[in-house]
Amino acid sequence: MTQTQIKNLQAVLRDRPALDPDLTLAEQRAFFEQITSTAVLPAGTATAEGRLGGVPVVHTTHPETESGPDAPVVLYLHGGGFVVGSARSGTSLTAGLASRARGRGVSVGYRLAPEHPFPAAVEDTLAVYRALLDEGTAPSRVAFAGDSAGGGLALQALVAARDAGLPLPAATVAFSPWYDLTLSGASITSRAGDDPILTPHMLRRYAADYLGAAAGAPALDDLRGLPPLLVQAGSHEIVLDDAVALASRAAADDVPVELEVTAGATHVFQRFAGSGLLDEADAALDSAGTFLRRALSPALAAAA
Repeated sequence: MTQTQIKNLQAVLRDRPALDPDLTLAEQRAFFEQITSTAVLPAGTATAEGRLGGVPVVHTTHPETESGPDAPVVLYLHGGGFVVGSARSGTSLTAGLASRARGRGVSVGYRLAPEHPFPAAVEDTLAVYRALLDEGTAPSRVAFAGDSAGGGLALQALVAARDAGLPLPAATVAFSPWYDLTLSGASITSRAGDDPILTPHMLRRYAADYLGAAAGAPALDDLRGLPPLLVQAGSHEIVLDDAVALASRAAADDVPVELEVTAGATHVFQRFAGSGLLDEADAALDSAGTFLRRALSPALAAAA
């Protein structure tokens, strides 16, 4: 990442309209779909809308990926504070990650708060995962992944799957995960001036919407038994400490974990992969793809 690239991208992000949690829900959701619709798909990607376990999804495939019932699957959970976003808005990162993992992608359109607070999104994620297993997909060929709220949701769903006795997937990737819904990390305030995307006000509003009448935040203080985890974040985001805390908790619970922090990068900077705006976005997705190939297709990883 050159200094010119990061400065130019920061300027672009600061100059464009930002997501405003004080707008109506319809306005927030329309805005989010608009800004995510410009993301680049890997050349040759095919997408198809469908349903799995009764949940809307977008399937992604790529000419270079494996095919057939044994192909690796990346189950992807979009960001948006649990309040905005859709299976379609998560498609570019789903496709970018799945193609690098040499598998197919499934972007999940889980139910959104405040209409459907916790644990609706967790239930939908598990419904999709169960549907994959019922189709005959081996858990060793599935990875969970997600960005921002979707990164946190991936961990919530994994803990719920573990506690329900389900076989767990092979790996997890979390981009800029929103892990701590209590907003206790120091970076929530110390990085507020550096983050052109998220604000403490936004996260407080979305956390309240997501938790609804729940007694407290989803319990993520015990990650024992979860699959290998890759966490990526940028240093210029208010949830930086969430990424660090998640990696620390995973390590303390003997979960194999890798933490990659990119200096100067912003929240979910991986979404700029393929745009030519940020070399480190492509490098981060490449690294995540290698991580997943190692977990899902050891023979492919050895040959890469």
